Parts: sequence; C-alpha cells; structure tokens
Amino acid sequence: MNKNIKIHESWLKFIKSEFDKEYMKNIKNSILNYKKSGKIIYPKNNEIFNAINLTEFEETKVIILGQDPYHGPGQAHGLSFSVKDGIKPPPSLINIFKEIESDLSINVEKENGNLTRWAKQGVLLLNSLLTVEKGKPLSHKEIGWETLTDKIIEVLNQNKRGLVFILWGSHARSKKYLISQNKNLIIESSHPSPLSAHRGFIGSKPFSRTNKYLVKNNMNPINWS
Repeated sequence: MNKNIKIHESWLKFIKSEFDKEYMKNIKNSILNYKKSGKIIYPKNNEIFNAINLTEFEETKVIILGQDPYHGPGQAHGLSFSVKDGIKPPPSLINIFKEIESDLSINVEKENGNLTRWAKQGVLLLNSLLTVEKGKPLSHKEIGWETLTDKIIEVLNQNKRGLVFILWGSHARSKKYLISQNKNLIIESSHPSPLSAHRGFIGSKPFSRTNKYLVKNNMNPINWS
C-alpha cells in the first residue's frame, strides 16, 4: 500500500487485500491521470481514507452514509457531510445541526462543521465515492470507489452487530441490501439538502433514535453537540 494512504490498522485485516485488486489499481491510475491533465481532485491524498483512519473498526457503532465529497475548495477532508476547520458549513450540514437541536434540545456549535468530534466517538462518516473533481459533483462515480465502500459496509455487517446505519437520501438508501436488519438498526429519511429536507428529514429525530438504540444495547450514546 502507498505510504500516503492513511488507514487505521484495525481495518487492514479486513480490507488490505482490496488494494491489490484490479479495480483499486484502476482507481489509482484514473486519479493520477486526472491530476496529470491538470484537474483538481478533492480531498488531498492523505485525507481520502479519513473515515477509516479516524474511526477504528472496533469502535464503530454508527455509520452515516454520504454520496461523494464536497467539490468546493478546502471543504472535503474524507468524512461525509464534514468540512475542515474554518470552512463555512454547507446547507445540508446546517440542516443536520438544526435537526440535532430540535431532536435533542441542545445547542450545536453551528459554525464548526468539522465532524471529527463524531468520528472519534465511533461514528463512521463514509461516502460511497471517496474523491471528486473540483466543481463537478459525482464526477468519479464510474471509477470504482463503490466496490471498496460497499466492501466496508459488508465487513461491518458481517463482523459486528448492534450497529446504527443512518441512510439519508435515495443513494444511501440503495445500500440497505448490504445490511442485516435483524441485528442492526436502519434509520432512513430524505436527504438533509434544502431541496429535500422537507420531504422527511426534518422531524425524523435520527439522533435521539440512535442514542436510544445504543443505550439499549449497552453502548455509550453519541455526544452530537
């Protein structure tokens, strides 16, 4: 594996072999070729796998699935819905924060969109696609990332139980077939984007439902503030 790839060692026994497969070589070559042609790719190489670097396998208890990284300058850093320190939270994340406040009756530091604080508590913030071209959402949909990220979901489903999978929007919900519902909790609704939040995300109370399930299964609740 490339030394620029940062993945927590707890994941390696499950997915290290994926990096020797043809599809991963194709992903690497595609990204190299994009960069050679002058395209700007997000996030940085050493942040691409942040979801499985900052959240250890053994500690993972909640999975929030996103689609692809933010495509604006300085935003993406390898965690779904999260932005780097000092970057204005995008509208979807603002709606997530508003739902937390409504759901849990707490105050959220809405100007701080860096969700590393969740990742460190066992919330896996996983996008289906791990890279994107500047200004072009879903531009890397066809290069093979979903083979890897589906594998990550499968590994969690096969080796753990009592997980909470939060699926917002049709793309995330399309991954339900990878999850055993008899031993995990699936929470689903429309996407928190301003275009769709009113169709079921607002008022869905995913955060209290998550914590209630975790406590019921003898796990510490997440501090969502």
